[in-house]
Amino acid sequence: MTALSLSRRAMLAGMGACGLAPAVRAAPAPAAMRIAPDRELMVPVEGGSLYVRINGALDGPRLPLVYMHGGPGSGHAGLLPLTALADERAVILYDQLDSGRSDAPRDPANWRVSRFVDEIEAIRSALGIDRWHVGGGSWGGTLAIEYGARRPAALASLIVQSPLVSTRSWLADAARRRDELPVQWQATLLACEGAERPASVQCAAADEAYLKTFVVRTDPDPRIRAYRAAAPRDAGRTLYETMWGPTEFRAPGLLHDYDGEALLARLNGQRTLFMAGEFDEARPATVAAFAARAHGAAFREIRGAAHSVLTDQPDAVLALLRPWLARFDRAGTAR
Repeated sequence: MTALSLSRRAMLAGMGACGLAPAVRAAPAPAAMRIAPDRELMVPVEGGSLYVRINGALDGPRLPLVYMHGGPGSGHAGLLPLTALADERAVILYDQLDSGRSDAPRDPANWRVSRFVDEIEAIRSALGIDRWHVGGGSWGGTLAIEYGARRPAALASLIVQSPLVSTRSWLADAARRRDELPVQWQATLLACEGAERPASVQCAAADEAYLKTFVVRTDPDPRIRAYRAAAPRDAGRTLYETMWGPTEFRAPGLLHDYDGEALLARLNGQRTLFMAGEFDEARPATVAAFAARAHGAAFREIRGAAHSVLTDQPDAVLALLRPWLARFDRAGTAR
């Protein structure tokens, strides 16, 4: 989900987006963003150990927030703007197995949706947290929905950003977004999916046109680029291509028939916030329709943002999350 190929998306997130997409002023990361963690640890899970970092006080008056990155196979670096919330609550970020700074056993036996969801509870247990807010974007949004559908007593509220809810719906959105590109890019992307592919340079240029329009439209903060570059080599690309596939428009991998739409009705909608960027590859209309199926869930569109909402419009996302999280800090359990 977060990569036509994971390496190309990482490049765009690290180098910025310019040229092919409509000119949009780069949105600077929040001044209060924290690059260095206050605490970090490795948490054992099935298959290995996860890198977990914390900013803010876990024993503070407001409930912690844990947030899941996309991919599968990306890492938490793009979520660093969320650490600006550490002035009022603990912010927990982590890398899923085979991603970022976590262990990379490269064992396909670990690449199951349920095992990735189990990582969330393992982190809560390791940190001794009774209740918390849980969120995730893209593939991380998939994990958030899966976790929320389990109705854990520890869940205070759920944030679901630009999620993969079903492979069928994701591919439909990708095709519709492709059709919004200039005709030459549409034709090239279609040809690159065919038996007789154009030259690789043409496919790469068409990929960038899509990415810079519907994935990330602005320049990431240089501090985030440097932080991402310092991460060790992982199995992220292999994980992505095995679970999803080689491009955004085909999904022959392990998620080829993934369908979590039935989970929407199992969420506590009154405590669930869906959001998507105005230009998101997970189209706002699609995400809003999913929210409507989660009885009473809220939906917000992030204006001026594509899929990478925390890169394109970090302040708008933070302004949305602060009152949402505060609203459910002292409410009862999310049963």
